[in-house]
Amino acid sequence: MAVFTAEVFQNEFLPQGGTDVHAIVTLTSSGAGAAATASGGVAEIIMVDTSGSMSGRNLDAAKHAAQVAVDQIADGTWFAIVGGSHVAQRIFPYPNAVRDMVQMEPGARFEAKRAISTLMPSGGTAMSTWLALTDRLFATVPQAPQRHAILLTDGKNESEPRAALSAVVRKVTGHFQCDARGVGANWQVDELREISTALLGTVDLIAHPDDIAEDFRDLVQRSMSRGIADAELRVWAPQGAQVLFVRQVAPTVEDLTSRRVAVNALTSGYPTGSWGDESRDYHVAVRVGSKPVGSEQLAARVQIAVGGEVLASGLVKARWSDDDSLTARISPEVAHYTGQAELASVIQEGLAAKAAGDEATATVKLGRAVQLAQETGNDEATSRLKRVVEIDDPEQGTVRLKRNTDKLDEMALDTASTKTTRVRK
Repeated sequence: MAVFTAEVFQNEFLPQGGTDVHAIVTLTSSGAGAAATASGGVAEIIMVDTSGSMSGRNLDAAKHAAQVAVDQIADGTWFAIVGGSHVAQRIFPYPNAVRDMVQMEPGARFEAKRAISTLMPSGGTAMSTWLALTDRLFATVPQAPQRHAILLTDGKNESEPRAALSAVVRKVTGHFQCDARGVGANWQVDELREISTALLGTVDLIAHPDDIAEDFRDLVQRSMSRGIADAELRVWAPQGAQVLFVRQVAPTVEDLTSRRVAVNALTSGYPTGSWGDESRDYHVAVRVGSKPVGSEQLAARVQIAVGGEVLASGLVKARWSDDDSLTARISPEVAHYTGQAELASVIQEGLAAKAAGDEATATVKLGRAVQLAQETGNDEATSRLKRVVEIDDPEQGTVRLKRNTDKLDEMALDTASTKTTRVRK
């Protein structure tokens, strides 16, 4: 059984009239170990783009990567392979197979890799059909609560309206997790981000086809190491209080606020997906009624629950004071992650403005990104920003847009925008 611990970092002192309480809650799991595949509780599906644009090196590399991924799937895991173009096909189990998904064993592994080798490029791209088929396949193994998928494409979702994709994404949300990957420079980051964000996964750029296999290997190994199928972050707030937002802020920024479900009258639940042995940070903001100087109040109780059982809890407190030396302090953890969340936002807004030809807005936004990357010590973001802008003064955020930038550099900056650096505690 996994063990969770919770740590709370905040400045609990509020000035007279103060109402907003911010805290960073670090949740750490240990003992999750490998997924319980022997009981058939894990399912994995790999979706490979087989549209015409994949012809040649991209599809050859994708087929190799899918075969590498199959080798990482533990015996006992329910699995399937989906080929996607303007329609979706179950590649393995074979179309004439009795079962929609089978459990991994040596014979199934051999046949799956053989089926992958037969993939041929044709048609357009309609990712909604891929996701819908994947959802139907997962539904055939209700005994597998831990469900993970990988989606790989090299192009835009050109064979259907964006609304069709969005509708299916909404329909399958909460049914499985999905990591989305784009190879090369001809796919749209916002399309894959919509999928991965809704399905509690990650989005990333694979610049070169030869790197697909390593990425797939890492994704499946990580999936197999998650022994907790699903965990829920719970936030209790007192009567009359308002939960302003709940964000995961490490290892990536994900706003969970809109995913709230009511646990009871005072407690909200937020999905966090599956867990292995790892640590994640969450930023919780609560607005309470102001109280007289000298008063104390429990502003929130943040918990992690698995199967309805609370495994760890942290307390967020509020104390009103007229001592400026106490109330003026800013928790370094809160400050750090506030900057990281803004960094992700301004990078995406700046790149969108640049793509729209609004150079003035792009310069301001990306300049602010440089400033925030400097302040929060995010060296990786700074390095990626340098490929898109000339930095004159990082502390002031003074930059100039580079001309004729490589599209891959812009896509790398965009996809990595939500990756954060941990606060130096």
